Amino acid sequence: MQQKTHHKIINYVKKRGQATGNELANSLDISDRAVRKQLSKMIESNILVKIGKPPKVFYMLKDNQVKQKINLDKKTADLINENYLIITPMGKKLEGVEGFVFWCQKNNLPIEKTAKEYIQTHRKYQKYKKNGLIDGMAKFKNSFDKVYLDKIFYLDFYSIERFGKTKLGQMLLYGKQSGNRKLIKSIVDIIKPNLNILLAKYKFDAVGYIPWTVKREVQFMKQLEKQLDLPFKTIIIDKAKTDIIVPQKTLSKINDRIANAKQTLVVRGSQQCKTVLLIDDAVGSGSTLNEVAKQLKHKKIAKKVIGLAITGSFKGFDVISEI
Repeated sequence: MQQKTHHKIINYVKKRGQATGNELANSLDISDRAVRKQLSKMIESNILVKIGKPPKVFYMLKDNQVKQKINLDKKTADLINENYLIITPMGKKLEGVEGFVFWCQKNNLPIEKTAKEYIQTHRKYQKYKKNGLIDGMAKFKNSFDKVYLDKIFYLDFYSIERFGKTKLGQMLLYGKQSGNRKLIKSIVDIIKPNLNILLAKYKFDAVGYIPWTVKREVQFMKQLEKQLDLPFKTIIIDKAKTDIIVPQKTLSKINDRIANAKQTLVVRGSQQCKTVLLIDDAVGSGSTLNEVAKQLKHKKIAKKVIGLAITGSFKGFDVISEI
């Protein structure tokens, strides 16, 4: 009976691509208990994969790719385990070597050779990071005639050549798009140590968070503000409502982004501060941060403005359009 049930489930899922537990029980005339028992065994045996969370759960046959023998030295494996992450098309978070192997197999790449190339590329970008921070002033000076930020730092690049989004870039993209509070907390846990380095270096007396333009059920920046819980007064920065909301990410020209920031962002308040920390999720052109810094200084709210982005683009004007 067990063997028959096992094969009935495989044939049904193979024919339809996916199925729920209730669907299997009803269609195959099997008791709900028997189906659940078989499904658990088949997941443990890597025959099926479980997709989703209750109450919306379905099962698919696992794509059992031929496993390659992996031969990575400890140093390489440790670096990949610390720095690599990928979110699969099915929404599964794969970290470290597991995620890297998945990406290599998906792109038909030799694992050991590609791992060496990843290490070389990673080291190239790591050279820009000092004490956990990347100095982005050179990018801003190349992009704008007048830079109003006194300093601008990134915690990481959003993406690197060939290998795409960094670990923090992946988490930021899906943290914003999904509004997953658990994922946002993971981002906060990663960035806090490096943020503390910045807090120890400069004596901030206020903080401002760049507002969002895309309406979402859970707003990333609001959650970030709440979870960071910085011990400074908060400067209110509003995004003016327009007839048609035009998110910065939809604009491909730097002049359009500058105009958008200038005409829709408003810094409120009359308090006077010495040093303001201005936080954004990602820097593509930098026009939003630069415009807000300009208003902070022109309104004499801040004498000095230090910008901090979770991620930033590597070159001059790179458009980060996904988030």
